[in-house]
Amino acid sequence: MKKIFIICLSIVALSACDLTSLNVDTKNPTEVPAGALFANSTVELFDYMVSTNVNENNLRLWSQYWTQTTYIDESNYELVERNANGRLWNKLYATVIRDARAAKAIIEADGTLLADEKVVQAAMCDLLEVYSMHVLVDLFGNVPYTEALMIAEGNANPAYDDAKAVYTDLLARLATISNNLSGDSGMGANDLIYGGDAAQWKKMANSLRLRLAIRLADSDNAAAKTAAEAAIAAGVFTSMADDFEIAYQDAPPNTNPVWEDLVQSGRSDFVVANTIVDYMNTLNDPRRDYYFTKADGATDHIGGIYGASNSFASNSRPGVAMYSTTMPGTLLDYTEVEFLLADAAERGYAVTGTTEDHYNAGIENSVMEWGGSAADATAYLAQADVAYATAAGTWKEKIGFQKWLAMYNRGFEGYATYRVYDAPVLNIAASAGTLPPTRFTYPTDEYSLNQANIEAAASAMGGDVPTTKLFWDAN
Repeated sequence: MKKIFIICLSIVALSACDLTSLNVDTKNPTEVPAGALFANSTVELFDYMVSTNVNENNLRLWSQYWTQTTYIDESNYELVERNANGRLWNKLYATVIRDARAAKAIIEADGTLLADEKVVQAAMCDLLEVYSMHVLVDLFGNVPYTEALMIAEGNANPAYDDAKAVYTDLLARLATISNNLSGDSGMGANDLIYGGDAAQWKKMANSLRLRLAIRLADSDNAAAKTAAEAAIAAGVFTSMADDFEIAYQDAPPNTNPVWEDLVQSGRSDFVVANTIVDYMNTLNDPRRDYYFTKADGATDHIGGIYGASNSFASNSRPGVAMYSTTMPGTLLDYTEVEFLLADAAERGYAVTGTTEDHYNAGIENSVMEWGGSAADATAYLAQADVAYATAAGTWKEKIGFQKWLAMYNRGFEGYATYRVYDAPVLNIAASAGTLPPTRFTYPTDEYSLNQANIEAAASAMGGDVPTTKLFWDAN
């Protein structure tokens, strides 16, 4: 865990210099500044979503961007042995959401803040919670929401809410959050993403609202259309300068978690998967030399067989940028927004520009943000197998495939993209003998601690099994 939170607590502890401090437990202070809680919630969210530690986050593997060398359970969709599903559950509920709510409560009770600052800061806290709840729904389905984290109110056994009902409420909350984000946040350096710029948080709220709307579209097109059009009208990301990303630092403990997994660990656990390498080789994709490094002595990129034991030396590995301590961690970016706008345009929603315009912009930005040139992007888009008008497949398959390629460093969104669009065609895992699951199963601990509610939730969804589809993945 990053130590920003601990550092903030240390500052609070050291501020007490009189003798009465000898009676204070400085390691467990009774009051924590809202800014420190907000910063910790932010860091914990990014660290989890960015990480590729097999004990916590296997989504780069499930998206078939990477595969493993010796220990291959996670590439074959194992969740329970390392409690990866339970670690996710605990991270988001017990740390990210809890700290965001605690920060909001302190902000609302703070008599020194201006009324406008309270509104903006509370909206920023809400946005962290909404993002986290959306991740939980997208991975599990029905989850505790209305009654979540109500232990202080005497409810240690929360009911599970219907996943679509949660999405509906999250979209409504994002509309309110967007409306409340204007002016000076007063958050300053405690905002590790935008430095307190409320206008940037507003764009993030609307971009996330657009993502959720497009997820919803196949199950409730009317609601999706309303939400998407409102988000677009309110203002989504318009350049890579808007990206929702955290700047990691050069020295531990605030380095990029991927560096920790690839370098600091001293292990050689991952190579890139043949799934993505074969597709990109076929298309002569200009991002290959940024996404991957060639195998020892190889003249082209070679992907490891997905789900099999693979040689580290004989296959392409993650690209040079991913071995950097300071590579930014990104949760939502302009590239993704352009693909979402392409989808919205294809569905006939009120969007400026054509489907092809946004499809091209998503690809162009992806190429350039990885280090390629505008000329590289133009040459790539000129290929018949890439150009929107001539690429194979339905409109969903075209958008889904290129979005999946662009989400290479974002396993969660790559996995979601595959399920939303049923594209691209992924490989059968060598050992498991199956395609990726369509959801996470619930943590084992929940059956011990909240049995009646979890069993009701599982029954309502069609069973707590990996092949149960989420409500937005029904088609």
